[in-house]
Amino acid sequence: MATTTAAFSRDGNGVPITTDGITSIKSLTTDATNTTSVNPIFTVTGIVEVRGLWGVVTTALGSNHTAAAWRLNDQTAQVDISAVAGTVMSSATVGSIIQRTGVAATALTLSTSAAGRVTDTTAVKLQLYSPFTVVKKTGATTQIEYVYATNQSPTTGAIQFFCRWIPLSVDGSVDAA
Repeated sequence: MATTTAAFSRDGNGVPITTDGITSIKSLTTDATNTTSVNPIFTVTGIVEVRGLWGVVTTALGSNHTAAAWRLNDQTAQVDISAVAGTVMSSATVGSIIQRTGVAATALTLSTSAAGRVTDTTAVKLQLYSPFTVVKKTGATTQIEYVYATNQSPTTGAIQFFCRWIPLSVDGSVDAA
């Protein structure tokens, strides 16, 4: 059986919270030049339920970081995880967060750390993240990708991505790509 590098969240006493899923982490430097940049962030094996998908800016992003979105790539087809038109992340400051808070047709939510923010659920949706299921394509590498566009030479910044998930099949896992 393969080993997955991930961790459970912990409570204030350091005790693992096992009912909320496992969290995989991937850091990415955003350094594309005048292009649309496709970045594999997580590789999926088996079947998993993704309970949360988010990224935290760790180095301020450049002034032209647009069309930020997530998609699933099975090396033949690309399936939207968030709206393909994306979210403008230009000049996002350290500590800003990008989250998937709705269905695949919804753009990602950016909460910039330039001011205090609250991201709330709606009356209809009683949880912040919108869970979804991912099934690995047989015989192919299946990855969650972060896609963004820039017309700078190059853009700058870094984002640390998090994927909270639970396995739905015996081989279900999510690993940093």
